[in-house]
Formats: sequence, C-alpha cells, structure tokens
Amino acid sequence: MEKHIMGENGISYTLGEDGLYYPDLYLPEETEYTIGKYGMLRKAYLKEHRKGLYLELVLAGKLNEYLHQIDEECNQMMDRLVEQMKEMQGVMEELKVQDQMAWVGRMNNIRACVEEIVLKEIIYC
Repeated sequence: MEKHIMGENGISYTLGEDGLYYPDLYLPEETEYTIGKYGMLRKAYLKEHRKGLYLELVLAGKLNEYLHQIDEECNQMMDRLVEQMKEMQGVMEELKVQDQMAWVGRMNNIRACVEEIVLKEIIYC
C-alpha cells in the first residue's frame, strides 16, 4: 500500500499505522499578535460558553487576530469611559494636588466601574 495518495476530490491522504488513510488537513497560517488581559478573558469565555464561535475562529485561522481586536477595542473603551467619568464626577488634577488619597480612591472606583462595563458589554456577550 502506498504511504501517500491523492483522492479524486483533490485532497491528499496519508496511510496511518492502523492501515487507514487519513486526509492531510492543515490549519491556515495565523498572524501572531500579542494578546492582553481582555483578549485572554474573551478566549476563556468563548471556550466555555461559545464553543461554536471559538472553533469557527480556530479553524479559519482568525482566533489570534480576533482576540487582538477585542483587546484593542476594550482598551480604547476603557480609556474613553475613564475620561468621561472623570469629567462627570469632577475628578481633576486640582484634587490630586489638594488630596492625593481622595483622588486615588475616586480613580480606583472609576476604573473598577468602567472595567465592569467593558466586561459586560464586550467580553461576556
């Protein structure tokens, strides 16, 4: 028996140890992007709750690019919302000079609220 054969459908097959021919299937090459916190959270969510979408992205070779885009979108939304909430709550640089601990407390509260919004709106949807 031949080790490699070409099927009528144009797919090549390789002979396995068990005597059966298996198709030579390869995943498409994927561009490597660095994935941050939000990309990793989205990946974990997809694996657990949206398996179909996760597998579709993996098989299409687009998972890494998708996670990078999600990460970028979340970071941009975080920056935009933090600035908006700072303005709405009156957290300015003058407060930082006058009472640094109050400024830190308010900024931590704003960041926590904004992160909650980002997680709900983008990551866990």
